[in-house]
Amino acid sequence: MADNSFDVVSKVDRQEADNALNQANKELSQRFDFKGTESKVAWVGEVGFEIRSSTEDRVKAALDVFQGKLIKRGISLKSLKASDPETSGKEYVIKCQLLQGINQEQAKKLGKLIRDEGPKSVKTQVMGDELRVSSKSRDDLQSVQALIRSAELDFATQFVNYR
Repeated sequence: MADNSFDVVSKVDRQEADNALNQANKELSQRFDFKGTESKVAWVGEVGFEIRSSTEDRVKAALDVFQGKLIKRGISLKSLKASDPETSGKEYVIKCQLLQGINQEQAKKLGKLIRDEGPKSVKTQVMGDELRVSSKSRDDLQSVQALIRSAELDFATQFVNYR
């Protein structure tokens, strides 16, 4: 019988992030407490954002609005790395970055977790920026998924290529 497997990845859907950005900008333009502050969220590169506003407390509030929209779109806040507010001329700026991919250290941490607490028949293999988990039993794979979901990891995880 062939092995069953799935991949553990850490990816953010760009379209969902773009939708969250557009919703946040719409809310920032309509809310009374943001009137006259010129608050906005904009893409910077492929995986970066910039949040700008005229005051430090408004730029922090705009970050909260953006984070709320990301959560509603199903994007984990563990994938978002935000800097502290900085001054840029007359504006305050927060630079954000979407974190994607599982690095070697995180893959080793996941592999150790699965070996220590998961079923003994499960094998793990690092493949680039993802971790392949395989076993003969689908029930074992489902218990590994439950284990990973319940673990307190410092990065977001998704499961793809379940076969």
